[in-house]
Amino acid sequence: MVTAAPQRVAGRHAGRATGRQRRRARSEALSGIKGSSKGFRVISFILGTIWLVIVLGPIYYMILASFRSGNQYFTANAWLPTGGLTLSSYSTMLHGSGIGTVLRNSAELAAGTIALVTVLSLGAAYRIVRRGSRYAAVSFRLILFGIAVPIQAIVIPLFFITTKIHIYDKLYGLTLVIAASLIPVAVLLMVNYVRLIPRELYDAMAVDGAGQWTTFTRLVFPMARPVLAVVSIYAGLGAWNNFLLPLILTQSNNDMVLPLGLYRFATNSEYGINVPVVMAFVFFTMVPILLLYIVLRRQFVKGIGGFAIR
Repeated sequence: MVTAAPQRVAGRHAGRATGRQRRRARSEALSGIKGSSKGFRVISFILGTIWLVIVLGPIYYMILASFRSGNQYFTANAWLPTGGLTLSSYSTMLHGSGIGTVLRNSAELAAGTIALVTVLSLGAAYRIVRRGSRYAAVSFRLILFGIAVPIQAIVIPLFFITTKIHIYDKLYGLTLVIAASLIPVAVLLMVNYVRLIPRELYDAMAVDGAGQWTTFTRLVFPMARPVLAVVSIYAGLGAWNNFLLPLILTQSNNDMVLPLGLYRFATNSEYGINVPVVMAFVFFTMVPILLLYIVLRRQFVKGIGGFAIR
């Protein structure tokens, strides 16, 4: 009994020492993690700043050049707003480029493409996910096969097909072709997102007596808004910036869209060397799609970040 007490005291002191060592090791590990995390944040900030400069540099150059005259562009500092700024380039662009017609055509093309791609891809994704049959799986694989076929490889067959069915040089025909080229990627995004919707929600809708259409409009469509924003921006960019298909499938000036109009405007003998006017045209074509992103940016970030469905 006499020797047991010192042993217990020694054991208690050893336990305290071990506890202190564990706390010290834990604090050192946390300090290392914080240090590495701080270093990672610094590196991320530096890389992000470099990337921001790379992205914003050409945009700043374009905007600044668009507010110069032809003579100022060659004499003034390219990166500083010196030498006087003017709106003459925008005046020349608005009055001598026919931008009203090409802007209206591009707006109609983008709106029609967004509507077709979002509605058809979401409907196809809903049937593929809910059907779960071999036919649905085969259909999904066939749709994804379109991703492997570049549009540049089939422009000649597309030209002959559109001519045969009398939609060549028609804005609605161009809309159908561009929408069809964008649907495979859109369906892939939609399917991966619709699969995240819990099965319990479908069962609850079925218990309430909801049919397929009610389930689609009241459950799937509202919960798919983030991915719809992603697909809308993707389809809008694909239609707005498309140059190859309008070049091949249109001919008249009445159906000309912005990229083709910009090309013809820039290569015109009167404005071919007037860089500020061309820059003004480029900036003007960039604004509408930038506004689309601003309107859908919240849903876009949720869709890109894998919005958690609860």
